[in-house]
Amino acid sequence: MRTTTKKTLFKAIFCGFLLAAFFSFFPFAAASEQLPQSVLRLHIIANSNSTQDQEIKLKVRDAVLEEAAKWYGDAATLEQAERALSAHLEPISQRANRVLRENGFSDRAEAVITEMHFSTRYYEGAALPAGKYRTLRVTIGEGRGQNWWCVVFPALCMPAAENREDVLAALPESQREVVENPEKYQIEFKVVEWFESLRGLFAPA
Repeated sequence: MRTTTKKTLFKAIFCGFLLAAFFSFFPFAAASEQLPQSVLRLHIIANSNSTQDQEIKLKVRDAVLEEAAKWYGDAATLEQAERALSAHLEPISQRANRVLRENGFSDRAEAVITEMHFSTRYYEGAALPAGKYRTLRVTIGEGRGQNWWCVVFPALCMPAAENREDVLAALPESQREVVENPEKYQIEFKVVEWFESLRGLFAPA
C-alpha cells in the first residue's frame, strides 16, 4: 500500500513539474513566435572568404546601414520599415556598388527584401530566437563567403543602438523581455532552436 502511495505521489509531483515547466515556457514561446512580425534583419553575404572579400564586406555593411537609415529612420513598425526599404532597394544597391568600385572591386552587389531562417543569434547582450524573419539581404558577387548579420529594425545596428532602451521601445513588452535577457532564457532558446530545426525537417520542399 505504501509503495502504491509513493508511486502516486511521485507521479503527481512529476506531472506538476511538467505543468509548471510548460506554463513557464509558454509566454517565452508566444513571444518568440511573434518576434518575426516585429523585427527586420540585415544579412550581408561576402563574395568569398578571402581576406579582401571579407574586408570589403564590412565596408559595404557600413554603407548599406547608412543608406538604409535615410529611408526608414522614422519607421515605427516593421511594416513601415519594410515598405520604406522595399521602395529604395535600388539606391541601397547603388551605394553598395559604389563602395565596391571605389575600392577596386568588379563584383556587383544586390539588395533584396526576403524571408530567411536564422538560428538563435546573440548580439552584445541581446538575443533573437531561431525562426524565419523578414530580411534585407545584400549579396556581393557570387555570395559564397561568410556573412554578417544584424537587426535594422529596431535599429540595433545603428548608432542609436547605444541607447538600447529607446531602440527596443518599438517592441511589445513581452518581446523586449526575450530579446534583452538571453542569460535568463538559455534553456528556452535551445528548445525553440530544437523546435525550429524539427519543423524544418518536415517543411514541404
